[in-house]
Amino acid sequence: MKKMKYWTMNSAGRDKLSLQTQTLTAPGPHEVRVRVNAVALNYRDKLIIEGAMPAVFPLTPASDMAGVVEAVGDNVSQFTPGDRVISSFFPDWIEGKRPGSAGKPHGAALGGSYPGMLAQQIVVNENWLVASPESLSDVEASTLPCAGLTAWFALVEHGQLKAGDSVLVQGTGGVALFALQIAKAQGATVYVTSSGEDKLDSAKALGADFGINRLQGDWVEQVLELSHHRGIDHVVDTVGGSNVARSVAVVAPGGRVSLIGVLEGTDIVVPGGLMLMKSAVIQGIGVGHRRALADLVHAVDATRIKPVIDSTWTLEQLPEALARLDSGPFGKIVVTL
Repeated sequence: MKKMKYWTMNSAGRDKLSLQTQTLTAPGPHEVRVRVNAVALNYRDKLIIEGAMPAVFPLTPASDMAGVVEAVGDNVSQFTPGDRVISSFFPDWIEGKRPGSAGKPHGAALGGSYPGMLAQQIVVNENWLVASPESLSDVEASTLPCAGLTAWFALVEHGQLKAGDSVLVQGTGGVALFALQIAKAQGATVYVTSSGEDKLDSAKALGADFGINRLQGDWVEQVLELSHHRGIDHVVDTVGGSNVARSVAVVAPGGRVSLIGVLEGTDIVVPGGLMLMKSAVIQGIGVGHRRALADLVHAVDATRIKPVIDSTWTLEQLPEALARLDSGPFGKIVVTL
């Protein structure tokens, strides 16, 4: 019987991570077995591993995978052995409005409520997967399910981004860089804020039209001046907390602020008068559904977007990969298997 390695943990804490071995299992009805070739790490994975977000234990961490179908069970209709696939962040959210209720919004995702992807082989329902982009390697494709889809859902699925719009991207993390590339592919003008000149230079190399060092003066005033005081149509707020008020200050009348990150906290206070006068929209973005992921895959193949990879690590080097994630990388951290 063939064996495979996987990371698991019985409780929260990096010291609780354990690399184990188990026998491969055969896929059942509507299931496929996938050879995992690459797993992209997200900040969410760090929070779950460290206990800052809830999870169901024992847990294999990480949500974003690219691999190849090796075997299929009975009644599988979407994939055959040899197909390249990526994981869908929310297995139960296929399309339409987000499931759940006011008191219990849907949040059951891979690597949290469901087992994750840090394993050499996985057996999952075929609905948990989407065909991989033909134009990307597995390392590149593994970055789409969370970071790529989050940016796509904010700007295109909900934002209806169009050529000529302006987009402000805050920071140079995984979601931010995807937002930059997606916006440029759609014909938008892109402003990027960062705390480092080297990262701003790299963002401009990816197509950013304007780079603003947020540590040198009031970045809100700088953006307003650069936009001739018109403001920004789409603000991608990866910070949260008190920063949302600054996003509202810079958004154009009728514009949209996509709240994606909560690095400065989950509670926000915004100037109500300014919101009323601008008729602006603040939308919360929690990744997206499977249909939108399939749309993103088609867009990537059509526009030849190439995800930015900071570094790759082996399965055994997961602790080192997490340490690199702590350091504020430019682009995505990917574990190869």
